[in-house]
Amino acid sequence: MNTPLTLARSELILGGQRSGKSRRAELLARDWLQQQADHHAVLIATGLAYDEEMRARILRHQQDRALRVPGLRTVEEPLRVDQAITSHSRADTLLVVDCLTLWLTNHLMPADGIAGEAPVDALLQALRTAPGPVVLVGNEIGLGVIPLGREVRQFVDTLGRLNQEVAALCARVTFMAAGLSLTLKDNA
Repeated sequence: MNTPLTLARSELILGGQRSGKSRRAELLARDWLQQQADHHAVLIATGLAYDEEMRARILRHQQDRALRVPGLRTVEEPLRVDQAITSHSRADTLLVVDCLTLWLTNHLMPADGIAGEAPVDALLQALRTAPGPVVLVGNEIGLGVIPLGREVRQFVDTLGRLNQEVAALCARVTFMAAGLSLTLKDNA
């Protein structure tokens, strides 16, 4: 029996790769859609397929999501997540942003080599004013050793600051490891 997860007004789900972050976000979307017939759910996907492995990974995620949460519509937005939140957020619509880490990577370490600033303030403002629930997925990569390269250290620091700022805004913050959730904050 699947016990429905409780939905917060906003939730940041952090963890390592394959920790269960996206699965938790999908379960929240599934439960939201099952609550009422007029509920909608939109996944804002930030991943870009720059190589064959990433293309295959994205396709596998799409296929798996379609089976697990058939009503979850996908919008691909690798850069202007703030605009996607503003465009798609409604009181009856749950948004899932997956993932903040790839979004930041797309801005700071893009495959084309032309780095820019991530519009963090715009993202935070969009989260503050979103009329519907928002679930954000991101990686926690600052638990290991300090990286050797300057650019990687800067990325880890920037992602850590982004995670802190988003966590401060969210009603709930969940840490995932081995498919298990640990609630770090719950003001729901």
